[in-house]
Amino acid sequence: MLFLLAGTSDARALGVQLQNAGYPVLASVVTESAASSLRKEGLSVTVGRKSANEMARLFSENGTRAVVDASHPFAEEASRNAMEAAMIAGIPYIRYERPSSELSEHPNLHLARDYRNAAELAASFGGTIFLTTGSKTLPIFAEVLLKDPTIRMICRILPTEENMRTCTALGIPQRNIVAMQGPYTSTLNAAFYEHFGVTTLVTKESGSEGSVMEKIQPALDRGIHTIVICRPGIQYEHLCHSAGEVLETLDRLL
Repeated sequence: MLFLLAGTSDARALGVQLQNAGYPVLASVVTESAASSLRKEGLSVTVGRKSANEMARLFSENGTRAVVDASHPFAEEASRNAMEAAMIAGIPYIRYERPSSELSEHPNLHLARDYRNAAELAASFGGTIFLTTGSKTLPIFAEVLLKDPTIRMICRILPTEENMRTCTALGIPQRNIVAMQGPYTSTLNAAFYEHFGVTTLVTKESGSEGSVMEKIQPALDRGIHTIVICRPGIQYEHLCHSAGEVLETLDRLL
């Protein structure tokens, strides 16, 4: 059995390829919506965030032989928990990560080392700031940006009750919330920028599967300051960028 952290849109295809190659897969996701799409592909699924010890228990119960971590490039806590759990269980940990986007130099393109750095940089630009960084880190941006009455902070989040409660608790007005599920095309992103009069975009370096260039290019074309948060600097012993590499690594380690 392989334990697959399936936190990305491309993780579903990876899980199917692993299973077709003869490896039984137990996929781990956070939401029931994600679980449903994986079950439709014939994959076994466990739902909910898990600590390292909870993962290690699952490994023991299911006879897990290896962990394949295909969580989101910014799901740092999930990756660290999976690495620790694999170490506890004494099994291989393999990281699958979509390749980074090639970002060319541009006077309006700014790289941030983390979320707080991005928030502070956005605050220095002011104006209307459009966040596409998800709900989990909204408190960081709210703390920095909402204290300035001249700044309008627009957040684009998934349309879940939990996310709306988070926005309410942080004091984000409904007119500044875009509750939708992607993917988003360049044309749709451009429409958002025009509609809100966006002057600064904040996004993450999520790779091509995360449609990052569909967000960045329309912003740069309109002279919008574009802040891109760099991926966490985790060092992986076995890092793969394709399903083929994952299969080769599994064949070598198991």
